[in-house]
Amino acid sequence: MPAGNASGWRHAAAFGLFALFCLGGVARADDAASWREIETKYIFGFTTGSGIGIEGEKEFTTDTIGRFGKRDGRYSATETKYEYEFTPSQFVQIEFGALGSTHNIRNVTDLDDRRQVAFSGGFGEFRYLALERTSNNPLSVTLAFEPTVRLVDETSGERVHNYEFETTLNADLELVRNRLFAGFNLLYEPEYTHTLLDETIRETKLGGSAALSFRVTPNVVIGGEVWYLRHYDDFALSAFTGDAVMLGPTLYVRFTPKMFMTAAWNTQVWGREVGTPFSLNLAEFQRNRAKLKFAVEF
Repeated sequence: MPAGNASGWRHAAAFGLFALFCLGGVARADDAASWREIETKYIFGFTTGSGIGIEGEKEFTTDTIGRFGKRDGRYSATETKYEYEFTPSQFVQIEFGALGSTHNIRNVTDLDDRRQVAFSGGFGEFRYLALERTSNNPLSVTLAFEPTVRLVDETSGERVHNYEFETTLNADLELVRNRLFAGFNLLYEPEYTHTLLDETIRETKLGGSAALSFRVTPNVVIGGEVWYLRHYDDFALSAFTGDAVMLGPTLYVRFTPKMFMTAAWNTQVWGREVGTPFSLNLAEFQRNRAKLKFAVEF
C-alpha cells in the first residue's frame, strides 16, 4: 500500500478510536424519554441528511472542511463557513454566511508555494423539504441549492472571482426507528472562475454518496460513508477529466439540547486521471479530507 494511503487509513483508525472514547464519556442509561427523534441533517458526515429543523428554530455554526495531500510536496487547505441558519416554515430552511480559508502549499506540482489566511467569500443556501417522513413513510427527501462567491481559489489559494452553484438532493431512510439511518446524496456543482491573468475556467463536479449511521446512545451517532465524484472541464458534462472514490468514518455528538458537533474523515481509496497512469486522482481531488462542525441552536 502506498505511504499516503497507509497514512490515510491510520487517520481513519485514530478517528474510530476517538469515537469510541466519546462513547465512553457521554453514554448513559437508556430510557424511553431520551430516545426522541433526531434531526438527520448532520449525522452522516460529508453526506447531508434531509432534516431542516423545527419551524422557528435558529442556529449559528462554524463548519470547517480540510483538504490534505497532493501527488507530491506538502499540501493542506481549509475552508470555514461562519453560518447563520433559520427555519421560517416546516418545509423551508435558509442559510447564509461568510467564508474564511487557509493554505499551506510547498513543492506541489502546478501550484505556487503559499502560506496564507484569508477572508475568501460568502454563500447562501435554500433547502426545501420535498418529501416528509411520517409513521407510514420512512423516507425523507430535501432539495438544496447553494450559490457561493469566492475571492480565493479553494485549491491553489490564488486571488480569483469564482462563482459556484451547488445543487444537491439529500435523502435519508429510517431503517430502525430512532436508531439506524441510511443517507444518500446526489450532487451537481457547476463552477465559473475568472483569474487575475484574465483566464476563464468552467468546470463541473458530479457525484453521489451513501452513508449508514447508527445511534449508539441518545446523544451519539457513529457511522461511515462513501462518495463517488467525477470532474469535468465544462458545464455540459462532455469533457470528463477524472473521478475518485472516497470513504471514511463519521461521528455526531450532541453535548446539550442546543449544542452539537459533527466530524468526518474521508480517504481517497481509488481514483483515475484521464491520460495519466497514476493510481489516484490527486489533480481534481485530495488524498484526504476532514470535516468538523460545531453548532449552537437558539
